[in-house]
Amino acid sequence: MLLVRAARKLYNLPPQKWGLSVEKFDVIIVGAGAAGLFCAAQAGQQGLNVLLVDNGKKPGRKILMSGGGRCNFTNLYIEPAAYLSNNPHFCKSALARYTQWDFIDLVGRYQIACHEKTLGQLFCDDSAQQIVDMLVAECEKGNVTQRLRSDILHTERTDAGYTLTLNGAEVQAPRLVIASGGLSMPGLGATPFGYKIAEQFGLKVLPTRAGLVPFTLHKPQLEQFNTLSGVSVEAVVSAHNGTSFRENILFTHRGLSGPAILQISSYWQPGERVTINLLPDQSVEAFLDVRRASNPDQNLKTALSQLLPKRLVEIMQATGDIPDVTLKQLHTREQTALAERLHGWQVQPNGTEGYRTAEVTLGGVDTHALSSRTMEARDVPGIYFIGEVVDVTGWLGGYNFQWAWSSAWACAQALVEAK
Repeated sequence: MLLVRAARKLYNLPPQKWGLSVEKFDVIIVGAGAAGLFCAAQAGQQGLNVLLVDNGKKPGRKILMSGGGRCNFTNLYIEPAAYLSNNPHFCKSALARYTQWDFIDLVGRYQIACHEKTLGQLFCDDSAQQIVDMLVAECEKGNVTQRLRSDILHTERTDAGYTLTLNGAEVQAPRLVIASGGLSMPGLGATPFGYKIAEQFGLKVLPTRAGLVPFTLHKPQLEQFNTLSGVSVEAVVSAHNGTSFRENILFTHRGLSGPAILQISSYWQPGERVTINLLPDQSVEAFLDVRRASNPDQNLKTALSQLLPKRLVEIMQATGDIPDVTLKQLHTREQTALAERLHGWQVQPNGTEGYRTAEVTLGGVDTHALSSRTMEARDVPGIYFIGEVVDVTGWLGGYNFQWAWSSAWACAQALVEAK
């Protein structure tokens, strides 16, 4: 058998040519992540014979790592505007047909306690393992066959459907669902498999890059700010195109992170600057006018330390962003310039930390090649793409999980209709 598989791999021949038996299913789903598990469960429970294939030891590996181990499984305020795509209308159908309330209802049926953390983000009270266990239980209800630790060596389309050569088996189904995810977090088994399959069957794949990822800084600025590692500030961060987010920013030993930075990273392009309003709720000039009237001899650094972390103020004074003067020595023109600087601090990132720490992958399978109702390739019958592998990327805060649930549900309904 080993020699047969080696020869098949070498000559790229289908299993029928070698007389090997082929296991047959109604649908094969590649990827046991959020989208793959949910699609398998939905299809299986509606009577389809489903095979779920994954190269990992356990299902739902990325789910377990999400939300600090508590899984931010959806958001109360899901809307299409929170998703980036070259085709911004594509996500609307799936999100409208399977909503956050539908998934919240499923979580409730499994009595998984949850809470809203901030901005509509829903987390498990206990552990992300509860969401994985729920999805596995749903798959068991649908009698889904799971093949973990299975590498796909060859994929081809024939008159009978799609035949996959695994490391140890030949499997076939008239319909194939690719839910293999993107390139983010390669330590959890991420691969470009889904993109390669799309290209194999003639679908366009848009350029990919890391999204929801920390920024790195150029060496001189990094050396200036490395003592701030661990300091957090609530701020409004804006991209070159005007998109902005208000949440915390976090100084790290590599650069900048925190929710606001992760959010804006999806809108940032190399070479661009980001603008950070360090005091979104406070007029710097009005504050300094009041302080000067009551204590003109107070050092400017001391006064600003009432608004910002002292270490940040000290660093910004050392870099010349904040003058080393008393309030009465601060000229009107200097004060105006200082206010503009603190309300519009300009930072030009060196880059991002890349896929290693990115939560999502931007880009992917071009949605113009897919049906927004079924997730099926328009020109290649029987193959579907769902979840992160598709060019749909949500904001931080449960939006990407909801896209996984919604796209998987839409696909599952289409699979049942096509039976």
